[in-house]
Amino acid sequence: MATVISVSRADRHVFSKQPQESIRLLAEHGVAGDCHAGTTVKHRSRVARDPSQPNLRQVHLIHGELFSALALLGHTVGPGDMGENILTRGIDLLGLPTGTQLLIGDTARIRITGLRNPCSQIERFQTGLMAQMVEKQADGTLVRKAGVMGVVLADGDVRPGDPIAIRLPDGPHRPLEPV
Repeated sequence: MATVISVSRADRHVFSKQPQESIRLLAEHGVAGDCHAGTTVKHRSRVARDPSQPNLRQVHLIHGELFSALALLGHTVGPGDMGENILTRGIDLLGLPTGTQLLIGDTARIRITGLRNPCSQIERFQTGLMAQMVEKQADGTLVRKAGVMGVVLADGDVRPGDPIAIRLPDGPHRPLEPV
């Protein structure tokens, strides 16, 4: 069963976010009190290019299994450290198609918009970590492992322990791409 392990937010632009007892998701806005919430882009590099772009990165989710794999390689990464709002367990976030809806807890609903594109801040956070976030396959395809991004479709409070239900979009399914 897919569940929420941890929830985090930050009211200013910092790499890591602080774990919380709960976060409030607001439809068409994002995480209440989080610096990335809003209908238009909030990520600094995207704002510099075009501040009127729609915000497809209102919520950042990472699978907790990634942190377990990183620990085996000598990296210590805890909840909120990678800037995620929601840390999950039991769901292959990276394998979901674009447009998948996640129903979290009683009422919150997120639509997955794409992959987080790993950036240099990951390496500044911990030396050698960036190399673990991107894998080049034999055919040259890059596999990005730093989580997925989404937009909030329905309000709701999200807490550790909340169940996550998956609603796949109608086919044909499109693989996730960086947003």
